[in-house]
Amino acid sequence: MKFGIDRLLSEPELLRSLSGRRVALVAHPASVTSDLVHSLDALIAAGVNVTSAFGPQHGLKGDKQDNMVETGDETDPAYGIPIFSLYGEVRRPSGQMMSTADLFLFDLQDLGCRIYTFVTTLLYLLEAAAAHGKEVWVLDRPNPAGRPVEGTLLVAGQESFVGAAEMPMRHGLTMGEMGNWFISRFGIDVAYRVIDMHHWLPEAGPGFGWPINRVWINPSPNAVSLNMARAYAGTVMLEGTNLSEGRGTTRPLEVLFGAPDLDAGQVLAEMDRFAPDWLTGCAIRPCWFEPTFHKHAKSLCSGLMVHAEQQFYNHDSFRPWRLQALAFKAIRRLYPGYDLWRDFAYEYEFDRLAIDVINGGPALREWVDNATASAADLDALAESDEVKWREEVAPLLRY
Repeated sequence: MKFGIDRLLSEPELLRSLSGRRVALVAHPASVTSDLVHSLDALIAAGVNVTSAFGPQHGLKGDKQDNMVETGDETDPAYGIPIFSLYGEVRRPSGQMMSTADLFLFDLQDLGCRIYTFVTTLLYLLEAAAAHGKEVWVLDRPNPAGRPVEGTLLVAGQESFVGAAEMPMRHGLTMGEMGNWFISRFGIDVAYRVIDMHHWLPEAGPGFGWPINRVWINPSPNAVSLNMARAYAGTVMLEGTNLSEGRGTTRPLEVLFGAPDLDAGQVLAEMDRFAPDWLTGCAIRPCWFEPTFHKHAKSLCSGLMVHAEQQFYNHDSFRPWRLQALAFKAIRRLYPGYDLWRDFAYEYEFDRLAIDVINGGPALREWVDNATASAADLDALAESDEVKWREEVAPLLRY
């Protein structure tokens, strides 16, 4: 199969469309060709007039480890072009940034999750391009989580940099498709084109979204594996808690929690008692780890590792958002007074709890904290939203 960047470089007609135009590239470390050449180098080697480049959260180089660590603008030492940060002094491209090119190539590998900020960066780029009369092409890449949809829709008024609009946590779209949804949802009048992938089969095994003949490269520092990409729509919610998500270890965001004052075996048993159907589609393994930094640094933590991979993975039944919610619920039932929800500014949102910013509203937190709420109650909240989203985006699916 071919990703969008590979088609652009291999099809003369597409390359000719860039002739005589000033081109900007939005990229990160996973923006590579099938030969593992970075898109910036490959485009310039192909004769494309690249006049600027942009890096999203974690930077063009992907060197910024944690959230809310900003990247500055710089000049590329090899090509002498400006490298602008879209996670520094600004999140939205400025007029001066937009003036450096006529056409913007968006080539970011996504994880298929609303909270992954590259989704919002695409929206902001489309809006800036419309305002300044520029053109945007998305060089499409796989959604490694595939087509499944899960979670409640973000509540209107709860938008943030980790919640661009009313979509579920696990959205099931590629970035090319998401761009079309943004244009429709917000009525954006922009010149827009998607360079489709060839032969992407999002529901075919064994990759179920990710072609296993392609090397996995971290699109952000903690996106270290396909297993993480599959689990992320659940485990990312740990960022809104006082539980470790495994930052400071070699397998971040592949655990349902880690804490020095919890018994993971007891939590897993309670999860199985409360909603055993939500445990399917993966293997869950009690584990121990000691983060070198971040939450519970230098403390031995008891946790649960998720294995949504190899023979343990069932693409049709794995539901990471419910799985993570279930872990929270089990902890709350076993430890009613546990200080679960982290009270700190999350992505510069100061007036809402981080878990509510992450989940796009308070519903999940309220369900966890309600001692009388059942698994069926959360299912009822989510299922209607999931059906609505699938119906809304069905006409936009390109593969």
